[in-house]
Amino acid sequence: MSNHSEAPVAPVEAYEPPYYVAVFTAVRTQDQSGYGETNTRMEDLVKDVPGFLGMDHAQTPGGLSITVGYFRDADALTEWRCNAEHRAAQKRGQVEWYQSYTLHVAKVERSHGFIRAQVPQSPTAG
Repeated sequence: MSNHSEAPVAPVEAYEPPYYVAVFTAVRTQDQSGYGETNTRMEDLVKDVPGFLGMDHAQTPGGLSITVGYFRDADALTEWRCNAEHRAAQKRGQVEWYQSYTLHVAKVERSHGFIRAQVPQSPTAG
């Protein structure tokens, strides 16, 4: 997982269903040589897939990393899954970076979100 501290912290918006999610959960090995660069490349590459909607990331204190990719339709998800660079990164991950992982793919049938309204600060607030 790349360092996302520069990016604003916000979940991917709730899109109008149906759409698809790919939930990738992993525990990584100790040796992460080259992982950061490859992960950044994959994040850049997936953005070029027509129908890619966004991605959420999280990591537990115990080391479980979770990435959720959102795709408009099954064709977009298939295009990503079949991308040659992505497939090479998957193979390298199995050999070097992952102790274990699970991939869940689901069709989203309901989706909603919430954003707290910003309260304007008074000019005298300090």
